Amino acid sequence: MRVGIFGASGVIGSRVAAEAAGRGHQVTGFTRDASRVPRDEAAIQWQVADVLDAASVARCLAGIDVVVNAINTGRDIPETIANADVLPSAADALLTALREYPAVRLIVVGGAGSLEVRPGQQIVDIDGFAEGLPDTLGVPPEYVRVVRAHREALNRYRTSNRKWTYLSPSAGLITPGERTGRFRVGGDQLLVTADGTSAISAEDLAVAILDEVESPRFVQRRFTVGY
Repeated sequence: MRVGIFGASGVIGSRVAAEAAGRGHQVTGFTRDASRVPRDEAAIQWQVADVLDAASVARCLAGIDVVVNAINTGRDIPETIANADVLPSAADALLTALREYPAVRLIVVGGAGSLEVRPGQQIVDIDGFAEGLPDTLGVPPEYVRVVRAHREALNRYRTSNRKWTYLSPSAGLITPGERTGRFRVGGDQLLVTADGTSAISAEDLAVAILDEVESPRFVQRRFTVGY
């Protein structure tokens, strides 16, 4: 299968690329910054493309079966917060480009803030959510802009008739870790372990993404994964 990945040089995207290549897929990594292309990565082809430009995205989609959107909005927390609006803007560009390629599937790596902790109540809407971010995630309260931008992007995908899938990971920050291949799969509700934690490694998140690439179960739906 031919898999294209936006954000392929990032923490999550690079692991998606490695997992896809390891399973024998043809992988193309898309990046806006050619200087971030790994020079020793022979298993992946690279192409410069702007995920915020629908025409640029469309030029990349010819011959692609599945495109993964694993972009982040900055290299550090202040930059990430400042660029939060990139997330819904990227959704608009991707959906516009997919009008020319309706058979291409899109898998988006999104945020956990729109998951529900009880029916009808999303994490981001809990009283004191923003104020609690320094303790729960080690980020400033202003990071709530990013959480809300992820939710806005999801809402835009949900209004589309394209073949999109949105993956909300667990609530903890996604960091490199162990590839176990063992995790739970859920829908719109946050997955929490018996000890009250919600987490998944970047490696296992990549496994979940490639499982969906190979055996689609959530077309035009959101799902989540966690331990």
